[in-house]
Amino acid sequence: MSAYDELMAFEHSTQALGQVAGRLGWDQEAIMPKGAAPQRAEEMAAMESVLHARRIDPKVGAWLAEIDDAQLGEVERAQMRHIRKSYERTSKVPADLAAEIAKVTSRAQGIWAQARADEDVAAFLPTLKDVVALKQQEGQALAAGGNVYDAMIDDYEPEMTAVEIAAMFDAMRPRLVALREAVLAAKAPPQLVGDFPADKQMALTAKLAASFGYDFDHGRIDCVTHPFCSGSGLDVRITTRTSDEPFNCFYSTIHEVGHAAYEQGISRDYLLTPLGRGVSMGVHESQSRIYENQLGRGRAYTGWLFEQMKATFGDFGVKTADDFYGTVNRVNDGYIRTEADEVQYNLHIMLRFDLERALMLGDLAVDDLEAAWNDRFASDFGYAVDKPSNGVLQDVHWSVGLFGYFPTYSLGNVYAGCLNEALRNAVPNLDAQLAQGDTSAATGWLRQNLQQFGGLRTPADTITHATGAAPSGEPLLAYLEAKFGDLYGL
Repeated sequence: MSAYDELMAFEHSTQALGQVAGRLGWDQEAIMPKGAAPQRAEEMAAMESVLHARRIDPKVGAWLAEIDDAQLGEVERAQMRHIRKSYERTSKVPADLAAEIAKVTSRAQGIWAQARADEDVAAFLPTLKDVVALKQQEGQALAAGGNVYDAMIDDYEPEMTAVEIAAMFDAMRPRLVALREAVLAAKAPPQLVGDFPADKQMALTAKLAASFGYDFDHGRIDCVTHPFCSGSGLDVRITTRTSDEPFNCFYSTIHEVGHAAYEQGISRDYLLTPLGRGVSMGVHESQSRIYENQLGRGRAYTGWLFEQMKATFGDFGVKTADDFYGTVNRVNDGYIRTEADEVQYNLHIMLRFDLERALMLGDLAVDDLEAAWNDRFASDFGYAVDKPSNGVLQDVHWSVGLFGYFPTYSLGNVYAGCLNEALRNAVPNLDAQLAQGDTSAATGWLRQNLQQFGGLRTPADTITHATGAAPSGEPLLAYLEAKFGDLYGL
């Protein structure tokens, strides 16, 4: 065997073990008994120790030194790019620190969930301090004298920096704020009212997942506190949650199906290799957001969903498909990021980006986080946070150490705007198909032009290859202004 073949065989096993660790995380959220949390924390730490040791194994360094990338093809060079980056980054983080982060964040997840249920920020702060301190140590090791927060962003969106993100957000904010103010001053569509039993929500949500091509032979849907997608290749699982307002369930599901479709759509040639996963969280989010918003909340698809709602729940107070389209896209005051409309969603992300950047750089103390959140929210949205679960405790991300993750949601929205523009140009009769609940032309185009390639290209090049143009915020802003201008008669 060549050095490349030996390295890829070793990497195959490492990727398989990573999938096992991911399944432990899924199990913890979906079906693990509550009392198992302390043991699961030890199990997660043990798995992380094994994975960390493999990622920095001296044999990997020796193989990398022996391989001449110039002698490799495009796919093999891309595999090397990912493995080299993982080896170099992982080698910078001490094994005991990696294991401690895995242990503490596993425990913190349960503490956060209980604090959220109890509306008790103080119960979570000591644990959050531990998580922040550990992640700062990791960031300092990775940055090697550079910007700590940039080092964290690089885990989720390679080649992106906080300065670039801040510049993008600053350019987007004025038009988003202006659109929000105009929309909220206009007459609003009807609100959804009625009784929507959880079992019927779950029955319909499975139908929605199937309508977007989710492969149930290689996946499943479960209920959790905070929806997510887990796994890749032949085992890609999604979760959702029910509530009094069924759109929360339906669109959380469609969102997670977008993530899952990306993973399920990657070429099987890349299975259990570095290319067999989505290339970045921003690109990943582009898939979940275009499924959820440009497709799932469009006039055509909501017309089909309106009929499914009537068949499932009977008369629920909305009389026409046009009224239902307005109800689905109604812009409301609200606290919850995952339930935010397209107009306001990015404002939620900008808040989190600024706060977590300050935390990681030491400019904001954990004890001051709740007050900083509440002040910023009141400034951006014009009203006060009413309880912690609607404020600083609403998201799971910080409890599990995902600092640098939040900005990728807005990057995903930007990428989705670019993809939607290219998709509409490529499939001009798309709405006629979506009106029948048939998303195959859209999902097929995304699979052919983006999903199948997995991690083959860099994030920016992935979008450029799919759309024929470099990523830009303009298509997203133009789409939002046109859609909501029409809906609200602006």
